[in-house]
Amino acid sequence: MTRRIRDVMSPAAVAVEPVTTVARAARLMREEDVGDVLVTYDCDLFGLLTDRDIVLRGVAAGRDPDATTVGAVCTPPPVVTLEPDDTTDHAAELMARHAVRRLPVVEHGGVPVGVVTLGDLAASDDPHSALADISRAAPGH
Repeated sequence: MTRRIRDVMSPAAVAVEPVTTVARAARLMREEDVGDVLVTYDCDLFGLLTDRDIVLRGVAAGRDPDATTVGAVCTPPPVVTLEPDDTTDHAAELMARHAVRRLPVVEHGGVPVGVVTLGDLAASDDPHSALADISRAAPGH
């Protein structure tokens, strides 16, 4: 069933500035229990930082997380985004086309308002699916 992104997204996503260190962003991700943070500058979306970005572009590349900025390792612009009134079908199509599992949600010319994940789409499409169950489970369980 097609729904609007505003109905399935995670609002009030965690955000950091591009000059934030990778170590600080990783601690924030742990504290907020999320796998990604939006990278913003002056209320505009600059990029998206995922736990995978930290591992592959930071740690595995030998970068010092206390000296490396988020802007150096995040998914750089242009970032594929959605608007709150887009459909879940459109989100699924964008995720498939760009091989991503998370999409920032923006409005008013680029102001981030949330994130929609593959798990969010699965839960909205079939709340009883295995992926929906996994998405709702507490981390580490």
